[in-house]
Order: sequence, then C-alpha cells, then structure tokens
Amino acid sequence: MAAYGKYTTTVIGSYSVPRWYETLEKQVEAGTLAKGDMEDAQYRATQAAILDQETAGIDIITGGEMHRRTNNRHAPPNAMLNFFWEKIPGFSKETRPKPISAKDPSVFHPAAICTGPIDYADLGLVEEFQMVSKFARKEVKITLTGPHMLAKVAWDEHYGDMGEMMQALAKVINRNFKELEKAGCKYIQIDEPLFAISDDREVEAAVEAINLSIEGLKNVSVQVHICQGNYAVGPEYDGQIGHRYFDTGRYPAELIWKINCDALLIEHDQTPKYEGLLGNKYLAVGAVDVQDFNVESAKTIGERITKYSWLSPEQTLITSSCGMNHLPRHIAFGKLKAMAAAKRLLGA
Repeated sequence: MAAYGKYTTTVIGSYSVPRWYETLEKQVEAGTLAKGDMEDAQYRATQAAILDQETAGIDIITGGEMHRRTNNRHAPPNAMLNFFWEKIPGFSKETRPKPISAKDPSVFHPAAICTGPIDYADLGLVEEFQMVSKFARKEVKITLTGPHMLAKVAWDEHYGDMGEMMQALAKVINRNFKELEKAGCKYIQIDEPLFAISDDREVEAAVEAINLSIEGLKNVSVQVHICQGNYAVGPEYDGQIGHRYFDTGRYPAELIWKINCDALLIEHDQTPKYEGLLGNKYLAVGAVDVQDFNVESAKTIGERITKYSWLSPEQTLITSSCGMNHLPRHIAFGKLKAMAAAKRLLGA
C-alpha cells in the first residue's frame, strides 16, 4: 500500500483541449498541414498542461492526455477508447456507431469491432511517461481506460462473453503496466465510468479483470477513477460542458471497494457510499466539479471534503470529479489552483 501525504492533490487525467485542435485536424485532412504538424501541436499542448498543473501546485500530475485526441468530439471516449483500440490486435480498424446512453438515444460512439482474439500491444504508456517526465518536476501519473469500458463500448463479434473479453484485455493492460513500472513510473490510474449502467454480475467480472490487470505490481501505486460519465454531444462539441450520461441512480460501491487498488478517485457526492468500506484505501474526493463552469473557492472544496467526519485527513486525497477536457483553459487552471489552495486551507 502506497503512502500519500495528507490531502495530496492530483488530477484525473485530461486537461483543457484547445478549440484550435479541431481546426488543425481539418487542415491535416485537407492536406494544408502534415500529420506531424498536429503531433507537434499536441506535444506543445502537453508541455503547457504540465506547466499549468505545476504552477497551480498540483502534487501528482499527468500530461493532460493531450496527445490522445485531435478534437473534443465524442469526448472524452475518443481519447479513452479509440486511441487504445487502434493499437490492440483483435480490433478492426473500422468503427460502427453504438448507442451508449439510455438518457439520450441520439448519443452514439464510433465503436471498434472485436473480430478476433485480443493479443498484446504496446499501448504507448512508457513513451508517454518518458515524454511527460522530461518536462515534469512533480510526480507523474499515467492513466489508462480499464478493461470494462474497453470491452463494453466495443462491438464483440468474437468472444460472445464480456467477462472473457475483459480478461483478455486485462492481460494486455497488465503487461503494459509492468513495463511502466520497469520504466520507473510510480503512479498509474485506471478509468472506469460505466459501472452505474451495469448489473452486479457484470461489475463483479469487471472487478476481477481490473484486479488481474494490476496483479504482480510491486513498486507502483494504483489509483482507480470511478465516475458516471462526462460526455458532451451535439454540433458544437467543444462549446459544451460534460454531463453524467451514465447516472442511473445506481452506484455499486459495495463491489467497487473490492478492487485491489491503493486509492479510489470519485465524484464528491458519492463519498457517503464508501463509509465503512474503505479499509486501508485512500479516497480521492472529486470536490472540484468539472461539470460546472464556476471555479470553486478553497472553502467550498474543503467543506465538500470535511463534511464526512468518518473520512480521516490522512486517508483523503483531493481531485476533480472527472477530466477537464471540456473546460476552457482559464476555468480549468482556476480549478487546479483552487484544489491546491484547499489543501493549504485544510492545513496540509
């Protein structure tokens, strides 16, 4: 079990996506710019995301996942899903629209199709860690979509059993995590936003797959982010804030806590669900709401955390409710600064 300082601050992963990303993407498609120009822009945006996090005073940072997307459409899943599906043998290069939310039947994701056995692939995590570490002065965390979301949103034309498909994905993830550990990475995070729309049997199988994906790790701290979605849809994707598309009123905390991780990163209003379940795990309270354009005060963040008397400061981390890709940069940066200020206010 890793040791974190009291009220350690960390991000969920993604950072504010520039509106000009999509303009550059269209210029690449038109041949006005080369693919390398987009990659250069992503590289520079990564440096900026690192600088913003460190300037704000965040303790454990990421590269903002800036290199995983070229626009904010179908976001965040285009960076959480397609970026990885494209690398994994067993998934076709083509995609097929798939409905993902009963709340909005017009919401579709360009889902990959699993047409054969899933096999090992280098998911680019070590390269990402090394690139971010070149510029970072703080501890670096690498994030990855978990086996449940990777399996559930894809079309399955091979396994016919989601549990078996998740196990295959978990083995790929586990090898990538061990390579990350060997490269010196101390913090990893698994993202799983679909438990609220899954029955108990499916969540139990997902927990087993997640535990397989982190099996055998010795010198890396494992964080797991559980949320209920942060989608924005419509003709002006980048102009919309995210919404909890998977909030069904169901939240299986009694199964989630069985994940063999060091810390669970959650939306702050779900904190009461974990009373009596934590054991020696840390709880990262998402006291900064990424689905609100208002920048919280340090006092508000502190109150969202300290209202739970059963949650000790020594067991508490501070984070946001989800990734910040939908937020304009000045708002995202303001929320980062507010997190760090809340830590100071709480006496850490």
